[in-house]
Amino acid sequence: MLKRALVILAFLATPAAAWAQGSIEGRVTNAATGAGLSAARVAIPALAISVGSGAGGAYVIPDVPAGDHVVEVRLIGYAVQTQTVTVVSGQEATLNFELGTQAINLGELVVVGSRTQPRTVTESMVPVDVIPVSEITSQAETNIDFLLRTVVPSYNVRVEPISDAATITRPANLRGLASDHTMVLINGKRRHRGSIITWLGAGLSDGAQGVDIGSIPGIALRQVEVLRDGASAQYGSDAIAGVMNFILKDDRDGGMIEVKSGSYYEGDGDMLTVSGNVGVPLGATGFANLSVEYGNQDPTDRAIQRADAIALLGAGNAAVRTPTAQIWGSPEVNDDLKVWLNTGYTFSDDEQFYAFGNLSTKEVDGGFFFRNPNTRGAVFSGDGGETLLIGDVLQAKGLGSANCPEVRITNHVPDPVALAQVFADPNCFSFQEMFPGGFTPQFGGNVTDWSMVSGVKGSNGRGFSWDASASFGSHTADFFIYNTVNAALGPETPTHFDPGLYTQEEFNINFDVAYDASDAVHLAGGLERREERFVIGQGQDESWRIGPYAAQGFSSSSNGFPGFSPIAAGDWDRQNVAIYGDVHLGGSEDPWTLGAALRWEDFSDFGSQLTGKVSGRLEVSDQLALRAGGSTGFRAPTPGQQNAFNVSTVFDATIGDLVNRGTIPSTSAVAALRGGRQLEPEKAFSLTAGAVFDADAFKFTMDYYRISISDRFAQTQTFKLTQDEVIGLLTEGITSAANLAEFRFFTNDFSTRTQGLDIVANYTPPSMGGNTSFSALFNYNGTSVTDFNPDVIDEDRVDQLEQSIPSWRASLNVLHTLGGVRGLLRGTWYDSWVDVGGVVIGGVEGTAFPGRFLVDLELATNIAENTELVIGANNLFDTYPATQDPDTADDVGLLYPESSPFGFNGGYYYLRVNYRWSWLTG
Repeated sequence: MLKRALVILAFLATPAAAWAQGSIEGRVTNAATGAGLSAARVAIPALAISVGSGAGGAYVIPDVPAGDHVVEVRLIGYAVQTQTVTVVSGQEATLNFELGTQAINLGELVVVGSRTQPRTVTESMVPVDVIPVSEITSQAETNIDFLLRTVVPSYNVRVEPISDAATITRPANLRGLASDHTMVLINGKRRHRGSIITWLGAGLSDGAQGVDIGSIPGIALRQVEVLRDGASAQYGSDAIAGVMNFILKDDRDGGMIEVKSGSYYEGDGDMLTVSGNVGVPLGATGFANLSVEYGNQDPTDRAIQRADAIALLGAGNAAVRTPTAQIWGSPEVNDDLKVWLNTGYTFSDDEQFYAFGNLSTKEVDGGFFFRNPNTRGAVFSGDGGETLLIGDVLQAKGLGSANCPEVRITNHVPDPVALAQVFADPNCFSFQEMFPGGFTPQFGGNVTDWSMVSGVKGSNGRGFSWDASASFGSHTADFFIYNTVNAALGPETPTHFDPGLYTQEEFNINFDVAYDASDAVHLAGGLERREERFVIGQGQDESWRIGPYAAQGFSSSSNGFPGFSPIAAGDWDRQNVAIYGDVHLGGSEDPWTLGAALRWEDFSDFGSQLTGKVSGRLEVSDQLALRAGGSTGFRAPTPGQQNAFNVSTVFDATIGDLVNRGTIPSTSAVAALRGGRQLEPEKAFSLTAGAVFDADAFKFTMDYYRISISDRFAQTQTFKLTQDEVIGLLTEGITSAANLAEFRFFTNDFSTRTQGLDIVANYTPPSMGGNTSFSALFNYNGTSVTDFNPDVIDEDRVDQLEQSIPSWRASLNVLHTLGGVRGLLRGTWYDSWVDVGGVVIGGVEGTAFPGRFLVDLELATNIAENTELVIGANNLFDTYPATQDPDTADDVGLLYPESSPFGFNGGYYYLRVNYRWSWLTG
């Protein structure tokens, strides 16, 4: 009775105005084009109320008290706008917003990192970088993988010379983990992985199969969001290191065309790229945005002449290639075409159709190791260079013997009399007849990448939204190798081979929902089904066949990169389904925010995985906030990693010659003898903790991370092959096994702990009128191998994982505008690193190389209306890494370490001209 009385008294004491309510409705559009803008946050800060705009930009804020209210709208890439509206009891007030675009900074909204409502970078519970395309493209590079290296603190990528398929698709690393520990999204949708398995991936990414982000042109992007936090519970397998979300341009008005050219100070590596972007309206509410880029780049060479090549030239062998028999540098890239289309159409205020996709093609051509015409085993010699290996044609045909003469080698010169007899006898031969100066195989691939994503999304304007989509993606690397032989075929061998191809295909279906139950409670969830397929296409017969001269000691298969035999070729697939949920608690005016996510995923080949994540943020003051998170994650080995076979040629300094190293499936009978078994998913546990300081002109974030991975899989140490194991591999269809000296395979036999610190700061001094801004990046990263099986993983492999990248890296950028000239000055410090293994083994390993400081400079000015001229230099002062140990440099001509985190090509200058236009006025 008393409770009822108190309720009645409270009701009578409530002012009438509190019970007078109305609503606000309207539409958020692009001021330049009139197109509706979805996912904008429309808020009444004083009442701690916010809703999201729907697919066509429509929104409704219900139950608003009568009176005057200030309404604020935020959307990433657009200026914040506020308006005042009067709400009358029982009526609906109309309030429309037209947003103008502006540069992105730490105060802007981001989508990645949460499946609920977007938040600003400084409001986010986890560390996120938001990078506008103008900052990304203010560099000499054209490939997006290299462009990101200077703008994301813990992101690393480098040139990969003589690295098999890694030369075609470079592996990139986030937070010190492998390239396939990072998930890549396009417009928030999962991107298919590339077909390339990086058998030689700088140690850190050996064996990784990541996304080929080099197929994305910078001109197609509006911005890039980089989530530096474990996110498997939100996005699924692979998101252990973080997530990179590439947002495509969606303008429906105007466009731009750009021409970019440059060259290295050394006079090589000439590059010319032409790109364009155009946006057009589709009806009153739709858009189509097309981006095209086409370019070519010449190779570079920073090698010195090998000691053995110098000796051959000194002995009178004028057929040896000069100035260098073997090239160390960037590959040649031809016909690099990238086409991207992004479209959308709003049917009503709450439904929108969208579709985007791409077609990208290119040819990459690089070099391998030099084959010495006197010493290369199983091609030119069978005894380490004491005599030439002479083929007997009659014996190969089963017709007896031609009694070919022995050709001894003295002081780098074959016996001229005996060699002349071989050349004169049609039943005897030496590969010196084809290649008197030896040969250097040229290896590369034709890459085709294409995808299509389409879907429909909508909302009811009252907090509930949904998104249904489907996608298909395919990546093919069709390999080629030329200027080489299948020695076992003798004089009938071709010198140009098609060794086969790799193809990765993925098909995804997603259904996502989100609901803003109130300003303080935000829910999201969804379903996903994914199918993926990996294909190894058979090579031409001559690339893998064991020829009739194999019995005489000649190697089989295309030398340098053996082709895929009928047994090695095949296709493998798997399916997985997932269900996930996400909740965020905390209103727009609350000093705290909490988030949690849970994801269950089931794989057809590994069973199910359950992952979770919790995160939170506490606002200590108006300027300072603390944030932290913890999550579990996993990465499932791909069908390609479980089934592919590869042979790489590496230089063994202990014997002074090349050896063939095979990577075989872990389920191979030969691998089983050394502990090989069915691969299992990796399991990860991640922690982050950081602080955010936001004082308007000065913004600062600092985040510590710690990632522990158990059952981590990568390639094992190398094992020497016994004759019985060679026979076993031949039985399994690996025809090049007869020429393998060693092998390795994937394993789950070790654990690692990676921890580091990321710092990002921006400062625009008000006293300088907003014409000058400073930004700084800092990353410390360290990996420790906490547990490993010494029978499978050796110390060299441990050193690769722990020391192959710099422990810390820092960058300071200054952007200044004076009159009509814009200047960008960037300084980057790379700490010391250790060169371990790679494609040169057995030599002086564990060599520490000192750090280096690089400076970039860019100047831009308008030379006509809407036309900008840009000149710049990357590595302005032509800085190189320290030189290699003299023995390594002389043995293979490698003057600079291939493991250099900033490359070894030196300074690069460039010129860029772009023209922009617009044809809509509203």
